[in-house]
Amino acid sequence: MSECLFCQIAAKKVPAEIEYENKSLVAIKDIHPKAPTHILVIPKKHIRGLSDAVPLDRALITDLIFCAREIAAQKGLNEGYRLVLNNGAEAGQSVFHIHLHLLGGRQMNWPPG
Repeated sequence: MSECLFCQIAAKKVPAEIEYENKSLVAIKDIHPKAPTHILVIPKKHIRGLSDAVPLDRALITDLIFCAREIAAQKGLNEGYRLVLNNGAEAGQSVFHIHLHLLGGRQMNWPPG
């Protein structure tokens, strides 16, 4: 999906502040952070949203979570952090390429927005 922003970031066609990368994922700093630590963990494979994932994507989606966990540990988020995966416009998804938000470094409230 050449027009997808996150596909372009993964392909290094659009610059981003990369925190982590492997063969299947890239993690970048959010350009509009909502917490002192706000990292987006993005699969390189284009999946529009969680509702579009297929059973073969299970391992990749699990990798998103474990990548976020490792980044949180590296960032010293020992007191806690939040993971958010929006699915669809009504949930707040604005880039239609599945991604996980890692938020930390401040007190989180419940319920979220």
